[in-house]
Amino acid sequence: MIALIGERGRELREFTERTLGPHGMARSVIVTATSDQSALTRRRCAWTAMAVAEHFRDQGLHVLLLADSITRFAEAHREVALAAGEEGNLRGFPPSTSHTIMALAERAGPGPEGAGDITAIFTVLVAGSDMEEPVADILRGVLDGHVVMDRRIAERGRFPAVDVLRSVSRSLPEAASDAENNLLADARRLLGAYDRVEPMVQAGLYATGSDPVVDRAIRVWPLLDRFLAELSPEGIHNSFARLAQSLE
Repeated sequence: MIALIGERGRELREFTERTLGPHGMARSVIVTATSDQSALTRRRCAWTAMAVAEHFRDQGLHVLLLADSITRFAEAHREVALAAGEEGNLRGFPPSTSHTIMALAERAGPGPEGAGDITAIFTVLVAGSDMEEPVADILRGVLDGHVVMDRRIAERGRFPAVDVLRSVSRSLPEAASDAENNLLADARRLLGAYDRVEPMVQAGLYATGSDPVVDRAIRVWPLLDRFLAELSPEGIHNSFARLAQSLE
């Protein structure tokens, strides 16, 4: 289930014909409201996609809902709410924005007993990489995790440009074994150590031997950075094996 809210028409065509293709379209339902349509239509796009996802969920299916983007959904709601007389107080967003976004997000997840479930992925566009802006802040508090994409990582050519240190999953501890969680914690610890001293390393001010953890972080950082850009067609277990090799 795919909701494209406020997208450009040419992007919609490219997405359906090239990204999904005939095989992907055979398994997908797309609801879209292009950027030139009214705010009411753009806001209703997200609600309609969620309703269709709930229809399949109630049939016992496991539904993946992709909504791009909740920021444009919130902007459409802002237009409608301000026209109705609300005042903007959340950096220009009206007070009802929080409830509207939460009401949409809460409809995802497991259905009634005997039904399927909806796994929802909502994208957020943040101005100036400000993760404290209202839409990102609201969603961060109601969802099970967030993946932060960093422009600086993309500019140096690593894709996907995921900032691991700023990304969080509340479901991860229960989704991985103790050994896998320990491996991930070790990787995050080393990435964090390198992040703290990177300016000093780039400037040549760090003296090797000052901190054993930092020394190890500097040694494995190129391997970890390369690992984060790798595809994993062999499956998750093979990925953990490659991660363990990168940390040796």
